[in-house]
Formats: sequence, structure tokens, C-alpha cells
Amino acid sequence: MARLFGTDGVRGLANGLLTAELALQLAQAAAVVLGHERSANGKRPRAVVARDPRASGEFIAAAVEAGLSSSGIDVYDAGVLPTPAAAYLIADLDADFGVMISASHNPAPDNGIKFFARGGQKLPDEVEDAIEAQLGREPSRPVAGAVGRIQRFSDAEDRYIVHLLGTLPHRLEGLKVVLDCAHGAASGCSPQVFASAGAEVVVIGAEPDGLNINDGVGSTHLGKLKEAVVTHGADFGIAHDGDADRCLAVDHEGNEVDGDQIMAILAVALKESGKLKDDVLVATVMSNLGLKIALRDAGITIRETAVGDRYVLEEMRDGGFSLGGEQSGHVIFSDYATTGDGVLTGLQIAAQVAGTGRTLQDLARVMTKLPQLMINVKGVDKSRAATDEGVAAAVAAAELELGDTGRVLLRPSGTEALVRVMVEAADMETATRICTELAGVVEDRLTIPRELAL
Repeated sequence: MARLFGTDGVRGLANGLLTAELALQLAQAAAVVLGHERSANGKRPRAVVARDPRASGEFIAAAVEAGLSSSGIDVYDAGVLPTPAAAYLIADLDADFGVMISASHNPAPDNGIKFFARGGQKLPDEVEDAIEAQLGREPSRPVAGAVGRIQRFSDAEDRYIVHLLGTLPHRLEGLKVVLDCAHGAASGCSPQVFASAGAEVVVIGAEPDGLNINDGVGSTHLGKLKEAVVTHGADFGIAHDGDADRCLAVDHEGNEVDGDQIMAILAVALKESGKLKDDVLVATVMSNLGLKIALRDAGITIRETAVGDRYVLEEMRDGGFSLGGEQSGHVIFSDYATTGDGVLTGLQIAAQVAGTGRTLQDLARVMTKLPQLMINVKGVDKSRAATDEGVAAAVAAAELELGDTGRVLLRPSGTEALVRVMVEAADMETATRICTELAGVVEDRLTIPRELAL
């Protein structure tokens, strides 16, 4: 049987994979695994529950809260909030754990359940496995006064906003910012915090109806933000995804500023202020080679991890590093957050623009993005991608040709019979040629015979 937990919790079609019954059972299992410490000490455990504004989040949250409270957990219902807000509030309240109900950048029909441990930390694989193993066992069933209580966490958003404002080195007067909230969880707090910090704010994508989250807006659809920034003559724009754990930006001319460029800007700024621990940035293997070149020139080392913000977080925790993230816009400031925070990232970008007096476009010139192309080769035996001699020879030849001006990355999919071939080069023509040739070798060498694929 396939593992229920994916790279970021349990996610799937609401009322398809993710039913009310499963949500209830997951909550009951998590209550046993994550709530045992305080219950062993004779105190009733506490959990924070939050969600994004998807319609299905209403019944899933009700099921989760029923599962927790019926298992003897006191529940603090924080309502609609960003994922990083939920993580922050778990620590701020000193709760035993927390639950975020969201499918992040996925379309509205999907939803997900993500658990956080004490302190707002993501769960390691072995704890998720323990929750999954508990699903087939008898849940805790306290009675009378031992059952948990559910109460509204009435000042949850205010606590989060105060926390965010406390991270700013100075106010943002004089800036005009367009915020695209993806009709998601940041629709209330992101405009409020930017305005409270002194910026003039234009808001789009902040009218969630439960069905329009990520629909043509947000960090996966930057077209409307680019148009709005130019139309309103804004200094820049910020785009969140549905649960606001990521941030992409757009400069005053409507050009995208991706996660790599954002990390470059912030890493250099932190180094200059003496706040970049060991002068290290943690990023994944998918970050553009241009980021590594730019930071090398600035005296900053990149620690590379596998793709996924959980791996970035693990490396940051192990080394005590202060900044990390992904090209997709998950940026983690360990001094202020335990997970990627799109609102926090947007504020820190704004602080750099306001503090330096430079445009975001000018700041983003700290790195030059190398042309990058990725081809997904389907229907192949991905397990042999790293061991096939013909593929290895082709990769070695490509790397020899590229030298220091590019790189090659072959990455098997975690869920499909597919290998991703990525090539960066000094120009797109070279990247396209080499990537196409390598994809052809992978297809020729690793394609699964039709009779075996059936």
C-alpha cells in the first residue's frame, strides 16, 4: 500500500481521497501520537487548527476538530489563516501540536491536512509513519470531563500580524505595493500588515468565495499581478499562493522576480548586516546556477538539498542557518519562522526596497539567471536513471561541454514513471539542444517495454 503522507502532509481531492471519515481518523491518530506527552503528565493537550478558505475546508476542519476533541485534545480554532501563521501560533500558544487544512497552490477541489509538532515544527517522516500506523488501531475515547473542548482562537490573526510587524527594521512609507492574495488564506492579513507598516496598498485576488482559490491569480498565475503593477504605477507586486507559504514578486515594469532572485537579494542583505549565519544560504538542487555564481562572488556559500521545503528546513535546523528556500518562492527565515512564510518574505523584500532606495528591478540584478530548460521523459524506469551506463556517459559528455557555464540535473519523479531532465547553459539554444539530446538518451535507454508497462 502506498504511503498516505506525501511530501507535505496528506493531500488529494476533497471527498475523494480526503473524506470527512479520513480527516476524523487522522485527527484521532494524531491525538495519540502527538498528544501523549501532556496527557501522560495529567494535563489535557492543546492543538491549534487553521485552514485556508476552500469550501471543503469547512467540513474537513469540523471533522478534524471532532476527532481531536473526542480524543481528549483541547482545540483552538484559528479559522482562516496562512500556514505559517498556524505554525507561529502553535509556538506562541505553547500548544502541543497543530493542524493546517490546505492544499496550498492546488486548485479548489483539492484539500490537504498537514500536522505540526510543538513549536510549529514540521513532522519528520517517522512521526508521520507513526500517525499512519495508528489509523488501524483503537483511538483514545475519554469520557465526561476528560473530553477536549473547542474554542475560537479569537485573536489569532492579530497575534500573527503583530509578530510580522516586529520583524521589520523600519516602516514602509513611500512604497506603493500591489498584493495578489490568490483568493486564499492571506486575503485578510497580508493587506492589513502592509498597510499597518505604512505602505500604500493595491489589492487583487482577495475575495475568496471557497471555490476561486488560485483560480487565475496568485503565485502560479502572475499575469494579473504584472498588469496591475504597471497600471497602478506601483513600485512592485507580491504574489502569494493559496496558503501563503510562498511569495513571488514582480518589479515596476512587470518582470517576474522568482524565488532564487528573492533569496539572492535577502542573502546579500543579511550578510551585509551580519545576520546571515556562517554566510550560508540553503537552497535545493533546482535553484538556478546563476544564484550560486552570484552568491559565490558575494562570499556566500550555498548548501544544496533535495527538492522540497522540508529538506531545506532539515538542513537549516541541523546547521543552525538563518536563510533558505526554493525557486518556487518558499523562503524560510529561521529567526522569525519555522516554515516558509510568503507574507514575511514580501515584507522583507519591501524593507530592502524602502531601506536602500533602490528599485526591486535593480536589487534583482544581484544575480543573472542562466537559461534553464526541463523536459519530462515519461514511461521510463526511473530506478535506473542513476545507474545506466549509457545515460551516465551522455550526462558526462554534456557536463564536459558545459564546463563552468552550465549544469545537468536528472531527477526521477517521486510519484510517476518519469525522469526530469534539466539543463542550464549560457544561452537557451545550447540548453535546448543538450536537454533534448539527453532526454532522447533517457527515453531510448530507460523506456519500459509496453508489455511490462501494462
